[in-house]
Amino acid sequence: MRQEQFLKVVSREEAERRFREAVDFSPLPAEEVPLAAALGRVLAGEVRAPVDVPPFPRSNMDGFAVRAADTFGAAEEDPRRLRVLGTLLPGASGPAEVAPGTAFAIATGAPIPRGADAVVMVEDTEFADGVVEVRRAVAPGANLSHAGSDIARGETVLRPGDVLSSRETAVLAALGLERVRVVRRPRIVLFSTGDELLAPGETAKDGFVFDSNQRVLADAVREAGGEALEKGIVRDDEKALRARLAEALGPGDLVLLSGGTSKGPGDIGYRALEGLAEILVHGVALKPGKPVVLAVARGKPLAVLPGFPTSAIFTFHEFVAPWIRARGGLPADLAREVFATLPRAIVSERGRTEYDLVHLVETDKGLVAYPLGKGSGSVTTFSRADGFHRIPAEVERLEAGERVRVTLLGPRTPPHLVVIGSHCTGLDLVLSRLRQRGFTSKVIAVGSTAGLEAASRGECDVAGIHLYSEDTGTYNEPFVRPGLTLVRGYGRRQGVVSRDGREEGRLVNRNRGSGTRVLIDKLLAGQRPDGYDFEVRSHQAVAAAVASGRADFGVCIENAAKGLRFRFLAEERFDFLIPGARRSRPAVRAFLEVLGDPATRAALNAEGFLA
Repeated sequence: MRQEQFLKVVSREEAERRFREAVDFSPLPAEEVPLAAALGRVLAGEVRAPVDVPPFPRSNMDGFAVRAADTFGAAEEDPRRLRVLGTLLPGASGPAEVAPGTAFAIATGAPIPRGADAVVMVEDTEFADGVVEVRRAVAPGANLSHAGSDIARGETVLRPGDVLSSRETAVLAALGLERVRVVRRPRIVLFSTGDELLAPGETAKDGFVFDSNQRVLADAVREAGGEALEKGIVRDDEKALRARLAEALGPGDLVLLSGGTSKGPGDIGYRALEGLAEILVHGVALKPGKPVVLAVARGKPLAVLPGFPTSAIFTFHEFVAPWIRARGGLPADLAREVFATLPRAIVSERGRTEYDLVHLVETDKGLVAYPLGKGSGSVTTFSRADGFHRIPAEVERLEAGERVRVTLLGPRTPPHLVVIGSHCTGLDLVLSRLRQRGFTSKVIAVGSTAGLEAASRGECDVAGIHLYSEDTGTYNEPFVRPGLTLVRGYGRRQGVVSRDGREEGRLVNRNRGSGTRVLIDKLLAGQRPDGYDFEVRSHQAVAAAVASGRADFGVCIENAAKGLRFRFLAEERFDFLIPGARRSRPAVRAFLEVLGDPATRAALNAEGFLA
């Protein structure tokens, strides 16, 4: 079947304008909820104190309630003696009055008796035979709180739009309020569409993928302040989907689908809206996220997001999340932004606003933004990113060293250790053991050559490399530059993998800049077999491509080749470069200790590495 084109691709700004003009962005009506369920909710009206807090004058500590004038002149060598009339405890009621020359023993939180205007700390007294000796004078008002000194009756303590954290709910409890009026949370009905989808927990099948979109979107709805009503997976049946959508418009304030936004033969998401909703936008000049659909039915918005995970979550945050926050009475999400420099040039497609997800790395010269380099189909891309920067539609290229404005995706806690370079499961093992010592880490897998460059620029604590020198026939040592220290890691057995031992047909290659790619190019000696441009970024991806039949052979390390034929080619070294300026950092010292630990070496050997 011929794939149709998008109805009409519009700019992001035009899509937002149409959406805002067609649907209501004002807060939803109020509802009353128990105080126990009010955390995170948005107040619908102001709260005025119905009582004083505290409701009576009370003691702030254990001691004696006194008339301050009776203590004037008191000292260790010349105490003032007062007759004790009794003891006051929290919750006590009834008449109690301090006359001149008398006092009451009092506990913290107990009501101050009539006539008393101060409390003497028990540490500054000596009590015996019904008489207390006061050895330090106090001023009026000392060590007590007056009624209403915290909150006065009639005072406005909270206002409409305040988000209730544990601090605010404590105030409401102190006022004796059992229920509170809050803005109703918008209810979002969610579906995923596709015959290829399995729900988490189902048995894996060839050609099927587990549905991660419903989980990430439902939780993103909750993070934005909405209530997620998850309705599972709908198969590619246009009539059935239209019926489910019509049903969802009842309880839902917004209906959200993922998948089926393109114009291919299996994409029914947008077609199911025909006759049910007015399509406002189908196609926005975004990358990722171009095929998003925005519509309205019965005054309620509907959004059909792309099926690829990163595209889905980006378009959710661009169009749906602002609506949820507004309808829930929350302020606009004032995302924090930082400036960072690019370590390498980026080429972009003119005509589309592009979102580039990045890792942020701290250096002596400021933050560096490393692109993640994965497509919109990657499930992990969004979760691992620190933030993103926008490449305007009219820009085709950003140069290395250029400063960009990065929007942070959440609270940013820099890791203790940054590793840039080649990835290896042996490195994962070492870093897991480092985590057990309390040190967090971030791995940016960009290949050995890029790791060498990053270490030279001081952008990482550790660079993992396995670079072969044809001049010396050795690994890594010939590439050490001034200011860098080479730390011995472990050996790995590289070989050709295939399903049946036949090393012909279609190749799966490794990414440019990786140490394995250098070895492959050396072995090919200028040849470019079928599949030479089919590049993947890890040894596990090589093995997966061969095992699935997408390729017939490739080169990877032995412990990734489980279930495949493996023909040994060479032993290589996977070592680590450490910038001299970072060697004394606690996380780097801990990394070296873990790497050299006999238990770690034994674990590496057990995984098939040569430690």
